[in-house]
Formats: sequence, C-alpha cells, structure tokens
Amino acid sequence: MENFGSWSVLITNFQIVLFLALGGVTLSSVLHLCNGQWRFQVRYLAASLAVLFPIAFVLLLVILAAGESAFPWLAHADEPHYISAWNNYSFFVARQVIGFLIVAGLYGLFIKYQYETTIDSSYAAQRRFRNIALLIPFVYFLYGTMMSWDFEMTMMPHWHSASYGAYYFQSNFHMFLAFFTIFLFYLGRSGKLVESFPPFIYNYLAQFMLAMTILWTYLYFTQYLIMWYGRLPEEMIRYDNMMSGMAGIWWLFLTLKFIIPFCTLAITPNRHNPAVIVMVAFCILVGTWLERYTWVSGSVDPQYYHTPLTSFVDIVVTVSVFAVSWFAVKWSLNRYGITRTS
Repeated sequence: MENFGSWSVLITNFQIVLFLALGGVTLSSVLHLCNGQWRFQVRYLAASLAVLFPIAFVLLLVILAAGESAFPWLAHADEPHYISAWNNYSFFVARQVIGFLIVAGLYGLFIKYQYETTIDSSYAAQRRFRNIALLIPFVYFLYGTMMSWDFEMTMMPHWHSASYGAYYFQSNFHMFLAFFTIFLFYLGRSGKLVESFPPFIYNYLAQFMLAMTILWTYLYFTQYLIMWYGRLPEEMIRYDNMMSGMAGIWWLFLTLKFIIPFCTLAITPNRHNPAVIVMVAFCILVGTWLERYTWVSGSVDPQYYHTPLTSFVDIVVTVSVFAVSWFAVKWSLNRYGITRTS
C-alpha cells in the first residue's frame, strides 16, 4: 500500500479518460432524445471522443492486473465477513472487462447508426437510431453506478451511500461538459474545423454546466448531511479522512466544482462570454480530477498516499495518458474529416 497514492493517480486518470469517451455519445443521445437542434453542430465532434475507449481499456487492464496495489481491500479478503460477495476479485475482474466491452460495443453501434441516418433517410434507419439512443442513457446510468461502486465507494469496505452512483456519474458528466467546452473553444480558434459551429453553442453549454453544478452540489451534500445529522460515525470516517488528511484538496475541488462555476455562470452576461465560460470549464475539469483522486485516496489511512502530482511517477503517468489520448482524438478528427489536416 506504500505506493497507493501513485495508483490513485492512475485510477483517477483512467476514470477521466473513460468518462470522456462515454460522455460524447451520451451527450449526443440526450440531445437527440430532447430534439435539441444544436446537436447537428456538435454530435460528430462529441462522438469523436469515443476513440478513447481503447486507451481506457488498456488502463483498466493495467489497474486490474495490479491487484492489491490498486485495491487495498484485497489484503483483507480472507478475513471473515470483511467484504461482500460483490467484491470477490474474480467476479470483480469479470464484470469490469465484460461490462466495458458491452458498453463500448453499444456506444459503437450508436455512432454507426447516427452516421447511417445522414445517408439513409428511411424510416427503418431513423427508428433503429432512435431505439439505441433511448438505450444509451440507461446504459450510462447502470455502468456509471457499477464504476462508482468498484472504483470509489467500496474502496473502503463497509462504507456505502445509497446516492453515490448518481453523484458519481453526474459528476463525471459535469466534467465531460467542461472538457467539451474547452475542446470546442480550441478547435474553433484553431481554424481547422471543416464546418464551424455558431457561437450560441457556448451559451447552451454554459447553461448546461450551471444546471449540472447545482445538481452536483445537491448530490454531494445529500450524502454528507444524511451521515452527519444522522449521527453515523462509522459512515463519517471517510469524510473525516478527506476533510482532515486532505483538507486543502477537499476545499479546492469544492471551490472549483461549485463556488467558482455557480458564482460566475449565475450572472447572465458571463454565459455569453466564451472566454469566461472556458475559464469556468477549466475549473470544473481540474476540480473533477481532484475530486476523483480525493475519493480514491481518502479510502485509506493518510500515511499511504501523498499530494497528487508531487512525485515523478505521477507526472510521467498523467502526462503520458493525456498525451496519448490527445493524439488519438486528433487522429479521430482527421480520420473522419472533421478537421483539416493542414
């Protein structure tokens, strides 16, 4: 467990990459089901992020192969009644691998059917696409809940929260919206897009992020208030670990995920200023990374982790993961003719 801090960084990077891949298709699905007309300007850009699925899968295999180093509760697996049957490691690995492949396959079908609707206007093609679009949000909720249990909630055995699944996948969708805003801003300023998008897209994303900020805050404090006012000391242990051993990071991600986004985007003119919107998006993105790290590391005693990105290994791993991800997305944009190669 001595290097759990570094494994926490890798687990955090894996979750960020995974939910960037999931978020693009999920956003396209939601916009289609809500008949959002601006989906036509962003759906292919959003879907291009699905190229991150293979990278996420490689990271998943590395983490699963690490065993006890990445999942400290395995060291106590032989103790009577210490963990439930849900955390049987063979079952754990099987559901992670199978679940990932099923989800990636379904998301791939969505992208395929979405493309087919642009070249085939038949009722069958449109109906097929609608049907899988209806399925995507349910898959996202179920898979996101499983990921929340396996990579964060059960990291501390016997600790649980009935609302943790919703809190987790909503937080990661919040993060995706922030990343996507930065992504669009960069591409729009680069001049490499084959088809540009209208500026009002930033306003829509700002409104979306404001709504997700409020919902995230509600879901976060719902757990805390129940445990605090319910006087459940055994449930408060994890919060105590985060708020005492990681107080600086804890307050920082709350500021980046709630205080700055809410206080900025609640002011109407700011929701029409792309530079301000991107600044807020950057805060949310960094805040979510710190949030994920805090929940993973906060599951163990403070002696087993360190301040993130303060070791050479942390920096090398993080830079490598996101550099590979960036080149993969760049390849995807060029491959499907979304950006110009020169």
